[in-house]
Amino acid sequence: MSTVAEIEAAIRALPPAERERLADHLPSILPELNGDTKWQRLLNDERPRPALTALGDEIAAQYKGNPGMFAELRETDLQDPK
Repeated sequence: MSTVAEIEAAIRALPPAERERLADHLPSILPELNGDTKWQRLLNDERPRPALTALGDEIAAQYKGNPGMFAELRETDLQDPK
């Protein structure tokens, strides 16, 4: 089996089109790169996070007191600016 350094060198040696193809396939090769998997792992993590909970509570209280201070998210805000 190759070492990580050998794999990195082999990837760097690929032509640009092949590197792009590899980049497209990496999430299926390495599931830990899948953003949905990362979020799911975070959502299922039951460890307490008091600072994050306090921040969420603070934001919820601000929203309850003045919802107008929060900009409404539109579908166009999520589109790629390319």
